[in-house]
Amino acid sequence: MHSAPTPRMPRIQTPGLDRARWSSASRRGPRSINADAVAIETDAVTGTTAYVVADGVGDHLLAARAARTAASVAARAAVRHGARAGILASQRELRQTVPEPSADSVLVVAVLATAGGADGPCEVAWVGDCRAYRWNGRVLHQITTDHTVAELCRARGLVSSPRESHLVTTSARTVRPVEIGYAATGSSTGRLLLSTDGVHKPLGIATIKALLADGDTVETMANTLVDDALCAGGTDNATALVVDVLGGGGE
Repeated sequence: MHSAPTPRMPRIQTPGLDRARWSSASRRGPRSINADAVAIETDAVTGTTAYVVADGVGDHLLAARAARTAASVAARAAVRHGARAGILASQRELRQTVPEPSADSVLVVAVLATAGGADGPCEVAWVGDCRAYRWNGRVLHQITTDHTVAELCRARGLVSSPRESHLVTTSARTVRPVEIGYAATGSSTGRLLLSTDGVHKPLGIATIKALLADGDTVETMANTLVDDALCAGGTDNATALVVDVLGGGGE
């Protein structure tokens, strides 16, 4: 079930610094273009790395441009000033350099300090429905909560329609600072997944848990998640960024 139903997009993979290893994979689903983007920025002095996955809103070139812009700017700002600052920097950049209102993106930013063997927290900020998961060897935690109409309805005890799970309530261009999602884990050790909804919605949490618990390399894991999501009937672009952080302890 690992064969891709669409032509494979270029992959990015590289060993990380010190304790972290990462790899990403991205495929164009049944869309005109792949409007997903990935960016990674490392501060060689502090050993801090920012990982970003972005999903352009819409199926057009402006969406792809917005995702690439948001991801790269967020990574550069987050590695120095934190995950929330990465989201806000992407907003300023989009508003200043891509003025068209239809050029928008959702994204998730994770910041980890992995140099020197220390097991510090993983800081995560997000807008929209990109997600972050952490597998600690026993339990899969979904760190993020979708900013969608469906999630808002559930929080209020209301029944939502399937369509409402695709309607986001925040984005890089429109979010107010107080609306940015934020969380921090007590430990960064384990396996981190950042994904667009083209991965996590077709697969579901049980399948994601089973895959992340597998001992495959980060490169194999990223490609398996993306390929399986499209084979499961995914109708969107699919992007997965997998980070393994070795050593340390804690939850």
